[in-house]
Amino acid sequence: MVYLVLYQRDYCHLCDQALEVLAQARAPDFDSVWVDDSTELAERYGTRVPVLRDLRDGRELDWPFDETTVRDFIEQP
Repeated sequence: MVYLVLYQRDYCHLCDQALEVLAQARAPDFDSVWVDDSTELAERYGTRVPVLRDLRDGRELDWPFDETTVRDFIEQP
């Protein structure tokens, strides 16, 4: 079951960097959601992207994050 979501925007260089960090951290599979596809998401995440969200408990990790921060975020119960 996929429990991580990366909220991002098209043509977002920070989002591209976040994808690289997730790869370096060997993050498990995650879904990508483009906030521009929804007015509600654009209002919530528009200026915060990229944001990594854990659907199990609702925690969110705002950019900037690095490999260590992502690993710690994923390993939290």
